Amino acid sequence: MKERSAEYTEISIILPARNEASNLEKLLPRLVECMTDAEIIVVDDGSTDHTAMVCQQWPVQYIRHPQGLGNGAAIKSGARAARGRYLVMMDADGQHQPEEIARLLTGFASGHDMVVGARSSLDQANWGRLLANRIFNRFASWMSGQTILDLTSGFRIMRADQFRRFLPLLPNGFSYPATITMAFLRSGFSVAYMPVEVLKRSEGQKSHIHPLKDGIRFLLIIIRIGTLYSPLKIFAPLSASSLLIGLAYYSYTYLTDGRFTNMGLLLLSGAILLLSIGLLSEQITTLVYIVLDREKDDPE
Repeated sequence: MKERSAEYTEISIILPARNEASNLEKLLPRLVECMTDAEIIVVDDGSTDHTAMVCQQWPVQYIRHPQGLGNGAAIKSGARAARGRYLVMMDADGQHQPEEIARLLTGFASGHDMVVGARSSLDQANWGRLLANRIFNRFASWMSGQTILDLTSGFRIMRADQFRRFLPLLPNGFSYPATITMAFLRSGFSVAYMPVEVLKRSEGQKSHIHPLKDGIRFLLIIIRIGTLYSPLKIFAPLSASSLLIGLAYYSYTYLTDGRFTNMGLLLLSGAILLLSIGLLSEQITTLVYIVLDREKDDPE
């Protein structure tokens, strides 16, 4: 076995798991071998299989949720319990390869605040998720003004203290990766992406597309991305569109009927309302980050 550098002793690896016992049986031996001195934390999010028995066979810290609280909640539990200065998040379904952690560490050592393992289009679970992730990436890139290659990847490394300051922002049930990425970018932290090979799922839970459920989830993630980074970037274009449509409609009705209609009034007042909501949301978002900064500087 190769010698490990001292840097590895400061790393905590967090694996949220829900009914992934069969995959953990294969993953944990490889992870223990690759990351000899790292702290490995498995957060069992209400599993009904033999996840606990698998974890007992290996030198890992086991945390159990009595019921399923969600992937984000599992990550938060692991982050609170972690003792390392640096956190590595990876899925317990066997798709992320332990050997790739060293590559993320190399990118992290170059000075970035977060390094994310970016999947290729061939590594996406299905066409639906591939399309959704592409939309997420482009929307988030437009919001932040930076190129985001994989917004929803669960394979990443960052400093523990920087991650913990954003715990109140992270959702319990869905897409903590998108939330933490936008929070880092909003706070001026550097986020880098490194291509990694992701294996296909073979066992454990299966991925299925539910058009209504996943469509609502997709919409909520888009809203969360926008409100976390810059709400005005969303509401300002909507306000401008309502204003232009209202002016065009008013011009048409005035030239054809010589009157100002209720619909024209609704569109013009809607433009003012949307802009006001955007400005208010922008101020609230700014205040949230100010509070987080103060809590970081004065935890008492």
